[in-house]
Amino acid sequence: MSRDHKPRKSWFKRRPLWILVAFLFFVTFTNSSYFAQKATGSPLLLAHRGMAQTFPMEGITDETCTAEQIYPPEHPYLENTIASIRAAFDAGADVVELDVQPTKDGQFAIFHDWTLGCRTNGEGVTRDFSLAELQKLDIGYKYTADGGKTFPFRGKGIGMMPSLSEVLQAFSDRSLLIHVKSNDPNEGQQLANYLSTLPTERLATLTVYGGDKPIEDLHKILPEMRVMSKATLKSCLIPYIAIGWTGYIPQACEQTQLHIPDQIAPWLWGWPNRFMERMERNQTRVVLVAGSGDFSRGFDSLEDLANVPVGFSGLLWTNRIDRIGPVIHAK
Repeated sequence: MSRDHKPRKSWFKRRPLWILVAFLFFVTFTNSSYFAQKATGSPLLLAHRGMAQTFPMEGITDETCTAEQIYPPEHPYLENTIASIRAAFDAGADVVELDVQPTKDGQFAIFHDWTLGCRTNGEGVTRDFSLAELQKLDIGYKYTADGGKTFPFRGKGIGMMPSLSEVLQAFSDRSLLIHVKSNDPNEGQQLANYLSTLPTERLATLTVYGGDKPIEDLHKILPEMRVMSKATLKSCLIPYIAIGWTGYIPQACEQTQLHIPDQIAPWLWGWPNRFMERMERNQTRVVLVAGSGDFSRGFDSLEDLANVPVGFSGLLWTNRIDRIGPVIHAK
């Protein structure tokens, strides 16, 4: 064997190593935030249920009546009311989240629960009542911070359950996140038919999320609407995790909204700056939620804010806009 053949043989032996090095360089360069535009902005704030009474998150299940275990009140507001939404915006919220329930007479009430017994002086299912009947209830009737010894909001919530129409009229120029609480496709169709009467510029300020079936049906009627469900979230993030290292953005990640737990976010390709660049380029809004994302955990204290990446420009989910708003806007 000639001598000039030996280097070539050596090159072939080393080629797998060079391929690996090149691959690692490509992945690093494509996804490293060091090579992305430096983020210099401040987070936007999403106030969950407006200015709301909060409660311990430990041991919460879908069956828990949280009104029966609130913390001692630090403010006079009840969630999902005109007053609480206004207070949230005044405290610095950029978006306010609210819950909708269909009524017997084809309208939408702003109320968290599909039943009335946990919070109000009524019983039964919200959709079995007309809007006028629901608005006669005391929505603060059963809130207690001491196991039922006292009820600090009893008598103060009469007539305070607003309709979706009233909220949209009161906050005609503000951004809202509408939560469909059921998995009923008919509810999605009903909401879509209602929203389709709004001007295009108003629809651009609204986002709807909720169960897979109602969101799918709503989006068929209003394809231009920004929506989110577990199905839309998975259709974006699963292929992104699989091939996002290449810089390719799946079509399902365009013009949508992503709720990403901060415990999972670091595993996304390009997190935070490169990932945010990609989503913003595709008109997708990123909402960072706290912990694993279960039961609407939010960034509710100064300690929680330490987990927010420097320069993060998406939305932070918070249950305590009264605490977080002044801190963020003071920066």
